[in-house]
Amino acid sequence: MSTFRNSVKDYFSSTHSILYSYLISLPLLLLYEILIFLSQPDTEHIVRISVDVWIKTLFSYIGPNVLSITLIFVALLGVFVLYRERERLSSLKLSYFLTMLIEASAYAFLLALLITSAIAGLFQMIQNSPIEHLSVLQQLALSLGAGLYEELFFRVILVSVLLFLFKQLFDKKLMSYGLAMVVAAAIFSFVHYVGVLGDPFTMSSFLFRFLFGLALNAIYIWRGFGMAAWTHAIYDLMVIV
Repeated sequence: MSTFRNSVKDYFSSTHSILYSYLISLPLLLLYEILIFLSQPDTEHIVRISVDVWIKTLFSYIGPNVLSITLIFVALLGVFVLYRERERLSSLKLSYFLTMLIEASAYAFLLALLITSAIAGLFQMIQNSPIEHLSVLQQLALSLGAGLYEELFFRVILVSVLLFLFKQLFDKKLMSYGLAMVVAAAIFSFVHYVGVLGDPFTMSSFLFRFLFGLALNAIYIWRGFGMAAWTHAIYDLMVIV
């Protein structure tokens, strides 16, 4: 029993690190870009995740080949992560990555079940999305991209910034975390109604995304970016299937 407890503790401690988050997120980026290319090889106006468009717009000021710049940035980030986490490399366990995917799938299933049931009890859920007219490959690409880019922006950047700000305003740590999670979840939900592919606003969909964002914020804080990204991606894949 003691050995099992130590194994579980080691798994949760190790996989919460930036090293595991970086490595398990790489397939999301690669699959997203490959599926975008396969599903839209000759399209002038390629459909991408909004946050991805924001990032690539910034990279376009550096040079015209934004995909290459993105990959170079990711590679440089990888060098930084590997150097920072160099002491963990010798104890890196490949089996943990499969366990992380199973864990993320469990979170995605539970969130779909619990949040949908909660909203259905208050509203009549009508799921209409502007991406329904897209091909299956495009929808798969956007699902993976949402997991990667939306979690990068709304969790890693937004939640972290809000946490920093609220910690300056409030002495209580719980208050800072609670406000950061709630505000970030509200912004996350609202952004889905902005832009060409934005959904028509309904209270039920807003509340659903707010609760979903709140849950992802908790997963990010508790388990790290990689787990939040894959939970989001797997949930979106479940919706398509």
